[in-house]
Amino acid sequence: MNNNPNNPLHGVKLETIINSLVEHYGWDELGRIINIKCFNDDPSVKSSLKFLRKMPWARTKVENLYLRTIK
Repeated sequence: MNNNPNNPLHGVKLETIINSLVEHYGWDELGRIINIKCFNDDPSVKSSLKFLRKMPWARTKVENLYLRTIK
């Protein structure tokens, strides 16, 4: 029973998205693409998760970049 069959992010954890983007781009490039403090100032997955969970606008940017990257 898949509740969101049309959502390409359904079942993908935010931590998985961040790790994938960091592996693909690295923190420096990721911080240039999406200019937010958690990517530019002492970046870590933990701080990024905390920030992105509180800021829907930033999470949307990260999710959109992830979707563009995996295509």
